[in-house]
Order: sequence, then C-alpha cells, then structure tokens
Amino acid sequence: MDETTENPAIGAAPALTTPAAAEEVARAADAARCPFHHADAAALPGHAAAIPTTIGSPAVTAMAEARKTMVLTGASRGIGHATVRLFAEAGWRIITCSRQPFNRDRCPWEAGPDDHVQVDLNDHRALAFAIHDIKSRLGGRPLHALINNAGISPKSPDGSRLSSLTTPVTTWMEVFHVNFLAPVLLARGLFEELKAGQGTVVNVTSIVGMRVHPFAGTAYATSKAALACLTREMAHDFAPHGIRVNAIAPGEIKTDILSPETEQRLAPLIPMRRVGSPMEVAKVLYFLCSDAASYVTGEEIHINGGQTL
Repeated sequence: MDETTENPAIGAAPALTTPAAAEEVARAADAARCPFHHADAAALPGHAAAIPTTIGSPAVTAMAEARKTMVLTGASRGIGHATVRLFAEAGWRIITCSRQPFNRDRCPWEAGPDDHVQVDLNDHRALAFAIHDIKSRLGGRPLHALINNAGISPKSPDGSRLSSLTTPVTTWMEVFHVNFLAPVLLARGLFEELKAGQGTVVNVTSIVGMRVHPFAGTAYATSKAALACLTREMAHDFAPHGIRVNAIAPGEIKTDILSPETEQRLAPLIPMRRVGSPMEVAKVLYFLCSDAASYVTGEEIHINGGQTL
C-alpha cells in the first residue's frame, strides 16, 4: 500500500552570513515545494552532474546520448515521486506519466514539464496516443527502464473497502485497466526502445496480492495478484530480447493515502514495528534497474518490514 507525510512549516530564512547558511536555506526552500527533496539525500546512489541547458548545443546532445532514460507512471506522489527524485539525482532522464499535469511550483526539476505526459491509463485509446508521445520524446534513443507504478484502489462512498460482493462492474473494469492492462500495453508499445536499451521493466504489485487486507478492496487486490503473474509471463517472453522484467510488492508505505489510523493499527503487527518510506521502495527500484541486477528477472521482491512472516 502507498502513502506520505505532510512537511512541517518552513520558518523565516536566517541571514545569509555563511555559504553553509545559504545552502541550508536552499534545502529548506526545496523541501517546502516537494516532500522528497530533503529526505534521505545522503543515501542517494549518486548525484547528477551539472547539465548544460542550452538546447541544441554539442554538450547537451552528448549528454542526452549518454544518459539512461526511464519511463515512470504514477509519478505525481508517493512512491513514484520519490523514485523520480532518486533517479534524477543519479543522472537519469525520467519521462513521467500521470493523470495530473506537471506542477513546477512543487517540483523544481528543470526537465519536468518537457518530459511529462499527462494521460488517463483507464482510457486505452488515450494510452495509445501517450505511447506515441513517449516515442517522440525519446527521438529514436533507447529506453533503459519502464516502471509501472500507477495504481488505483477505489473505496465505497463511506471509505470502506469494496468486497467481491459490493464492487460495481464498472469499478472492476477501471481498476484492471489501470493496474493490469496499462503495464502490458506500455511494455509492448515501447518494446523496440526497451530492446535497444537492453532495458528492464518493473511492475509495482502489492502485499494485498497475496493476502486479504483490511482496507484494500477486492478489485485492487486481484489486479495486483494478476500483475504478479503477468510479471512472470513477461519475463519469460521478453528475456530472449535482452529485457528483464521484475516486480516489487510494497507493504504499508507512508504515502498520502495512508491515514494515521491505518498506521497506528498496522505498525504494531509488522515485525520491524513501523511502516516503510517511499524512498526505501525507490531504492529497491533503483537496484532492479541497475547493472547490479543484470541477472535478475521474473522476480517479485517484497518490501514490507517482515509483515508476511
């Protein structure tokens, strides 16, 4: 499951008497805009070198050719947002996809507006246009990673879980379109680019795909279980072409949709006695997309603090 905390209010800026003080104010300004710009910075796997910004210059062209590129769905919050932060710091180019437009006030990434595709993954016709848009943005260059992170988990009007007895047919269809069908359509649509980059696909499943959850509904749970099975099938089909396919199954993660009541109820049941952070999930995604996982395919890695023990 997926969620995040609000930032504490940022107070008045201190007088800029030293370079260290100026740097601290800059970090505070970033944190006010984006909840992940101040988190776990010291633990990032690398920091991107300064990238020239003059479009069309030889330096920019060479940099674009050398950088790895990733497509990420569900980038506007939670795990997806932390993943963008982590990979961007490591020098990757990230093409983001979400239902929401890019918010420059919240996220100060320079290439954000140019590398964002607004698309409703529930609409397979719109998804076809989005794939064409992504291909245009790649401009014939290879794709090194596709992370299918977007997912929806509808609730009843009173906020309770939707069971197999109460889930409307239209809700079943919407959930499976976004959580299950969109990942395979994106992977198929971007197959040639992934093959050229000898890339990797990572599907984000969930702990609810293997056990009944007190809050996640039946449609969400079964869509994630189906996505885990799809990951194995895709790994088998894509491997001869040099493309690895894996999945991660997060447990209780502190994102925007995780209420304090949920955390208080479930944290004591987790052996590590806490919920996870989006950055802890993002680091596993980074591993699966790196050369360190070059012989790993068809796996589903569980990130839940021992919750399934």
